[in-house]
Amino acid sequence: MKKRIFTILMAVMMITLLLAGCKKTAGTPQDNTTKETEEAKAKEAQEEAQEEEEAGLLFGYSCINLDNPYFQALEKAIETSIGEDVRIVSMGAENDAQKQNQQIQEMIDMGVDAVFLSPVDWEQIESALEALKEAGIPVINLDTQVKNSDLTAAFIGSDNKNAGYVCGKDLKEKCPDGGKILIFENKGINSVNERITGFEQAISNAGFEVLNRVDVNGEKKKAYEQMKSFLKQYPEINAVMCGTDEVALGVLQAVNEAGRKDIYIYGADGCPEAKEEIAKEGSAFVGTGAQSPINIGKDAAKTVMAVLEDKDYEEEIREETFIINKDNVELYGTNGWQ
Repeated sequence: MKKRIFTILMAVMMITLLLAGCKKTAGTPQDNTTKETEEAKAKEAQEEAQEEEEAGLLFGYSCINLDNPYFQALEKAIETSIGEDVRIVSMGAENDAQKQNQQIQEMIDMGVDAVFLSPVDWEQIESALEALKEAGIPVINLDTQVKNSDLTAAFIGSDNKNAGYVCGKDLKEKCPDGGKILIFENKGINSVNERITGFEQAISNAGFEVLNRVDVNGEKKKAYEQMKSFLKQYPEINAVMCGTDEVALGVLQAVNEAGRKDIYIYGADGCPEAKEEIAKEGSAFVGTGAQSPINIGKDAAKTVMAVLEDKDYEEEIREETFIINKDNVELYGTNGWQ
């Protein structure tokens, strides 16, 4: 009997302890916040922060190469001009047209509201432009114009033909009797094509002979290697016209290594590094057809907002270009863009 009573008492105690252990949420919610409640609150706060971050407009910036100082300056100019409630996702295609098309599809999947575009190739970009049009995403074409401009809302760039023309004009003053020249171009980039065209127009019928021309895809290293080869191939070279400053800097490296002081090198862009070289005493880099990515970025920011707000805007803007050479480089400075 005693054993039975003892067993019953033990059972009652076990049930009491079990109920006490389960009663964790008794009392006020403030006194008994469970781990699950804390996790829910943290998740809710995270979602609210994400929603706040995603508020406002989202723009895509797709350029030829983000390692290029020009496209870095253009990106910064857009960011500083666009407004606080706007986010920009930037992607550089590393001179690869197919990669750029893939990156633009990523931007479409992100749900961007508009795209700022500097195409690697003005023709191969068309499939990406068609995809953007189908998604209802407007395109602000920057720097180098796409071939099918009907697929873009606006174009904002430089007077590239003049950028090349002023270099040719400067060369004619240095070589009034003409000379032998090399041309470094990039046939897939329309802005570069325009610069080379302007340069050739300036030196036409002035006694100049084009020894050779080469497409180095805008790459400094390729320009350096090609110029080393040309220096061996052609004993007499008076000048080199390059479609960009980046290419001109590669050519300059080869010329400096060869110890040549009798060659005039021209570029186009007006980047700080090019101006530093132009400013050096005895440098072979003598001039650049300068443009202003700062002004292009400001106009791009104004234009995209006008497009989205259905306001009037200019469908094509050409910023002024001009020569920066040893005579005026101090006026423009070497620490930044003009």
